[in-house]
Amino acid sequence: MIHKDLTYERWFKFSLFEQLANVGMDIERTIRWKKDGDIKYSKQAFERALELLDLTIADHKNKKRLREIVRAREALVDHFVYDNEYNTTDEQWQKYFYQFNYAAALERGR
Repeated sequence: MIHKDLTYERWFKFSLFEQLANVGMDIERTIRWKKDGDIKYSKQAFERALELLDLTIADHKNKKRLREIVRAREALVDHFVYDNEYNTTDEQWQKYFYQFNYAAALERGR
């Protein structure tokens, strides 16, 4: 585990919006480091994002959205690791995850 202090129990306490907002923060870091030319840090941020996505997939409360989460994971790997057959852009991923950040903030009353 990359997030050594993160347990399933702790992660599962977050709402789906909070979980995906956290994933989005690591995707944002992935994009930023890639643009800055630091492939090592970009790759590390992406691996953290995948770890958080895997924890989100394992969370039973998310089973109604499981298809979307798994598809997003697949498309992210395609975008950042393979040939980007889905033709996604960094900006599309930023917009996608921003929505969860906004929804999580609304949940918290901000």
